[in-house]
Amino acid sequence: MAKIFSVSIRAAVTRVVDPVARALLRMGISPNAVTLAGTAGAVASAIFFGVRGQFVVGSFIVTVFALADMVDGAMARALAAQGAPPTKFGAVLDSTTDRMVDAAIFGTVVYYMAREGDTATVVAAMLALVGGQIVSYVKARAEGLGMTCDVGLVERPERLILVGLGAVVSGFGADWGLPAALWLLAALSAVTIAQRLVHVHRQAASIATQEP
Repeated sequence: MAKIFSVSIRAAVTRVVDPVARALLRMGISPNAVTLAGTAGAVASAIFFGVRGQFVVGSFIVTVFALADMVDGAMARALAAQGAPPTKFGAVLDSTTDRMVDAAIFGTVVYYMAREGDTATVVAAMLALVGGQIVSYVKARAEGLGMTCDVGLVERPERLILVGLGAVVSGFGADWGLPAALWLLAALSAVTIAQRLVHVHRQAASIATQEP
């Protein structure tokens, strides 16, 4: 269900970002420049609004900047369609900046909740942050070894959507919203890690049996 929802959201957003991507390319702006600008805006917004507990406006502005992650991808695909050779640096930069944004979002939640004395939510936020990093690491490590790892309940878009919804619910006065989202995310991340490890284990075993 989460995957179907995520795919629907991505399809809708793609219809918006593709024309923007083409316009930026016509202006001579590179995908890497968009990546860096979006990262700077998302990190700054998460810190500025998150430490103040202004979760509704913060979630909205961070989401706007996070769309740059889809715009730079659309720009890269458009360049590839035009025959431009792909660059591996862009992929590394994109993955690195994703981790920076995640750290800013969850780090500010940890800071705010610690200041409020909500230890349980601090623990949930830290588990969700670490779980998300491990989810991404397992995929990167598997792909680096020549295997696939496109499985699991929650990838980065689902993580951001879930924590964003929780933040908005809390921002409108339901204090349980963000803690509930973080605990759910921590649990789903643990399940995703297990799913990916099982998937990679099966591939590795299959490869081993085929080797002479």
